[in-house]
Amino acid sequence: MKAAIVYESLTGNTEKAANLIAAGLRHAGHHASVQPITRIDYQALADADMVIVGSWTDGLILLGQKPGRAGRLKQFPHLAGKRCVVFCTYAIDVGRTLEKLSKIMEDRGANVIGGMAIKRTDLDGGARDFVDRLLDAVAV
Repeated sequence: MKAAIVYESLTGNTEKAANLIAAGLRHAGHHASVQPITRIDYQALADADMVIVGSWTDGLILLGQKPGRAGRLKQFPHLAGKRCVVFCTYAIDVGRTLEKLSKIMEDRGANVIGGMAIKRTDLDGGARDFVDRLLDAVAV
């Protein structure tokens, strides 16, 4: 599998999670490229079998959560039916961030097959779980 991982990060947590996910995929024998939303590698995106999109959770502590800088994500290149998985990092409550991120990617033409929230205090464990779940899902 060739995965293109694109992330939006504010404090570096989502960037770290994206790199941990890439390392996990590489360890499992897959190809993974990682890039911020502001510097997308369009060739890697075109070549990818799987697009993984990550964002941080923005909003108030207990309500109004959404993907961070959603406006940038809404300008994502059109994905023309590519399989996509989303993730978000969060501190306290993820709210509906994954649903909203999935909708943004679907509006960009992606076939979103799932998503996962990763708590910023356990990026390593969350990234491992994400990779395990992703590999289980694509093996079916």
